[in-house]
Amino acid sequence: MTGRQPHILIANIFFAPFSYGGATVVAEEIARALHNGGRARISAVSLIARAEIAAYTVIRSQVNGINNYLINMPPGRSVREFWDNPRVETILEDLIADLSPDLMHVHCIQEMGVGALRAADRASVPIIVSIHDFWWICERQFMVRMDDTYCGQFPVDVEACKGCVSDHDATRTRFFALQEAAELAHTVTYPSRFALELCESSGLAPGRGIVWENGVQLPGPTFFTRQQARRDRDPRLAFAFLGGPSQIKGWPTIRAAFQKLERADFRVDLVDGSIGGSWWRGHDFSDLPGEWRVVPRFSQDRMDDFYANIDVLLFMSQWKETFGLAIREALARGIDVIQTDSGGTTEHVAAERADLIPIGAPPKVLQSRLEKRLNAARGIDPVTGIRSFRDQAKAFEDLVWHLLGRAEVAE
Repeated sequence: MTGRQPHILIANIFFAPFSYGGATVVAEEIARALHNGGRARISAVSLIARAEIAAYTVIRSQVNGINNYLINMPPGRSVREFWDNPRVETILEDLIADLSPDLMHVHCIQEMGVGALRAADRASVPIIVSIHDFWWICERQFMVRMDDTYCGQFPVDVEACKGCVSDHDATRTRFFALQEAAELAHTVTYPSRFALELCESSGLAPGRGIVWENGVQLPGPTFFTRQQARRDRDPRLAFAFLGGPSQIKGWPTIRAAFQKLERADFRVDLVDGSIGGSWWRGHDFSDLPGEWRVVPRFSQDRMDDFYANIDVLLFMSQWKETFGLAIREALARGIDVIQTDSGGTTEHVAAERADLIPIGAPPKVLQSRLEKRLNAARGIDPVTGIRSFRDQAKAFEDLVWHLLGRAEVAE
């Protein structure tokens, strides 16, 4: 321990300078808030895949004062090595011995594997595991079947997974091995009550879970002025959709619902969240009413630019998710949300049970919601009480100190 500042080693599949996905955003923002506030010393370990670099080489990078140790993963790994890789475990063991962290934060470790917990446990380093999807209880990670429909098990019974996996014996081995590894964690955090109850009822470290709600990037000081200026310039209602063109994110329902509208006085922005800009390539929107635009993915510091240009966020997931960062980002900015009844995404103060669209509902249900918005005034009052990343970091700091024993350290 360095003075009263704990040294936290974060394990996450991606980390700056190579960032991708909502869970990585959370890991990076919490690390940055703790580091910038002088509340903790942060180190990270993550993965890369570079053909020009020898397999399992470790490279140190540094972004904004945070060291990130990148393990270069080779192609051709076995299925088991995606959740339990002895080579990675040995590297993590050496890294822990070298860095001597006070605590290991196991964030998203798909492809890194559960050896991260064993390595920390052997070094007597306390472990906090944070759950962000269903990787720990479903080898397909999102509880989405091969036919792109939601699994719906609650709790998950691995014996019922036979029709969804290629090797059920391997699936069963993975399921119970991950449960065994999770028992090494001192605390398991979940972003929602839904995720906690599903995972614990499925056998994942029951009794060790707490809800650690995610934060989001709150609007900047000029956001609402810019939002109003855009609304003054353009009287049309602007919808937006951040999911890709997949069944599980609800794109077919969105397309069919808009196709039935008998008016065209609106705009729809489709965000391309892919790295290479491939999500919407080749899609034709000429048969849909209104103006349709594909806009590029945005970084955290350009988020206000995107949200200032929309009035209604479409969140039509056809599966139960753990949280829903975009919903909170929108609500904090006075942007209306049309959403499905999709698990932890509904655990916010603005959710009205009667307004949630059931998963699997026909397009006419969304169509009626669209018509209602088109006939109403634009925007809603910004929802208060949305947690910021700084708030989330403070809650994590309290959790860390509770685990390490602040009083003992202060002495």
